[in-house]
Amino acid sequence: MNTIQRYLIAALSLLWGCAALYADEVSFRAQAPSQVIAGQPFQLTYTVNQRARDLQAPDFQDFDYLAGPYTSQSSSTSFVNGRRTSSFTLTYTYTLRGNQEGTFSLPPATIRVDGETYTSNGLKITVLPPDEEPAYNNGNGASQRPSAQQNSQARSSAGAETAGNGNVFIRTIVSKTHVQEQEALQLSYKLYFAGVDVAQFTNNTKLPEFTGFLKQDLEQGEIQTELEHYNGRNYQTATLYRTLLYPQHSGEIKIDPAQFEAVLRVQVRQQVRSIFDDFFGTYENVTKGLTAPGVTIKVDALPSGKPASFSGGVGQFRLSGDISATTLKTNEPVTITLAIQGTGNMKLLKTPSVDWPEGFEAYDAKVTNDFKTTSAGVSGSKKAEYLAIPRAAGDYTIPAIVFSYYDTADKQYKTQQIGPWSLHIERGKGDTEAQAVVQNYVGKEDIKQLGTDIRYLHTDALQYATPSRIDLRHRLLWLYMIPALIALGIFILFRRQIKENADLTRLRYKKANKVAQKRLKEARRAMDGNNSSAFYEAIERAAWSYLSDRLSIPTAELNKDNIASILAGKQVPESLVNDVRDVLSTAEFARYAPAGDNAMQELYDKTATLINNLENQKI
Repeated sequence: MNTIQRYLIAALSLLWGCAALYADEVSFRAQAPSQVIAGQPFQLTYTVNQRARDLQAPDFQDFDYLAGPYTSQSSSTSFVNGRRTSSFTLTYTYTLRGNQEGTFSLPPATIRVDGETYTSNGLKITVLPPDEEPAYNNGNGASQRPSAQQNSQARSSAGAETAGNGNVFIRTIVSKTHVQEQEALQLSYKLYFAGVDVAQFTNNTKLPEFTGFLKQDLEQGEIQTELEHYNGRNYQTATLYRTLLYPQHSGEIKIDPAQFEAVLRVQVRQQVRSIFDDFFGTYENVTKGLTAPGVTIKVDALPSGKPASFSGGVGQFRLSGDISATTLKTNEPVTITLAIQGTGNMKLLKTPSVDWPEGFEAYDAKVTNDFKTTSAGVSGSKKAEYLAIPRAAGDYTIPAIVFSYYDTADKQYKTQQIGPWSLHIERGKGDTEAQAVVQNYVGKEDIKQLGTDIRYLHTDALQYATPSRIDLRHRLLWLYMIPALIALGIFILFRRQIKENADLTRLRYKKANKVAQKRLKEARRAMDGNNSSAFYEAIERAAWSYLSDRLSIPTAELNKDNIASILAGKQVPESLVNDVRDVLSTAEFARYAPAGDNAMQELYDKTATLINNLENQKI
């Protein structure tokens, strides 16, 4: 054997080893219908993608074994861009029958491939009861069940008809018909059909307005069919639409009927002209209008005794959080992190506020939402990060962050809190009292080192100086005094501003309109960009922050009811109070059920007018 032959054999061996290494992983799976009808046979199949032997099926103790296993195999080979791809499938088929109603488990099967044993997946199969055949009168006043031949004729007749026989209809299904205000309920529209072939599930659809609810659609995905036993009969079913509804007020709220269209494939009765017409039959598509009935939901108002920190949360939640440090130096940041986790009306939760002590420069909270819509409601977490910088040394206390909600499981209000925290702030390096004051109340870019700009002058050497030197010293003295005089002038001019800035409540009151106008500009940019979600969020923040600053009440303690009572107590006209309620309700509702461009423009104008009108009120 020459050298070339040795290299050729080595290369072939290497290729064979690589092929074996990258061969398809063995896949061994069991498949069967998830629902079957009692008394009717069904097929159970085991599929493996390699040549195999010694299939060991489980014990079919809950089912009747009728036949099998029948074995079939298939293989294919293809060449794509000079690359060879092959596949192989080996299938074992059993025929079984379920006679007892209920849900049963099929244990895994085993099979051997190249000396190795592989295990399939297990299965759960639900056996539904058979259709209940209606009794009929035999003419002698007695009723009896129809014969098998009559049943067959009845089914054939039902398959040829499409309208008025109850073979296809839509149900309106709600998870609850009696809920609390803001408690989520699921509504779905489900299509039922038997004895007919549905070529297209929906054509034209007209859903109700869901007036009185906030709506959150659930992801539908591709429509799947499954068996369901309903009113004594087995139907193929398909869920056409699902949504979560949050009632916004108490009382009975009616949901109007919904309209759907289904395209049915039906056999046309016509004169038989040949044996082929009789054998194959003739079919055509027929559009059938379907109405899903309306439903009435009874909504109970939330009970009295709401905690002061309650801001509308309804569901089941858990509050957690912490602070980054309790001992630090001036001008070093401190961060409080907060997380609200649970299930409920998560998207309507207001972010709790932090009451920072005087002398802290606070920034807007950074809020991150991670929500997932499920059949039980919106679940997930709302996380907030609060940042502040202490500008003066001392000992401070940050009050506890309090969160209250209504627990739908225990039917009561619950309050959770994190904190309070005691902070010890030490003076930072190079920080002086003058510097701390100026940095706190004057722009940091304008004056940064006021405390170190003043230099104390030593005058003891002047008594020994000559006249010329004394004149020079006087000039230098004035050069040193000019910055000091300028600093003194700045202090006198800004003393009133410093005093006003020390009163944070008054400062927020004066800046309320400026902050609101900034929010309105954000809303205008969102509206021009056709971003409805950002628009309604900016409008809502503008209204709430303005009212919070003007009324000197933290946002977390505000709600539509106490705002109305406070404004009424300050002699604000009732029409203006109603405008406040209308803007807050419209912005909150439209944020999760946005309307068109005209509605955004109308709400923007109404909010701007409202803020201007409130500016003219002494509140």
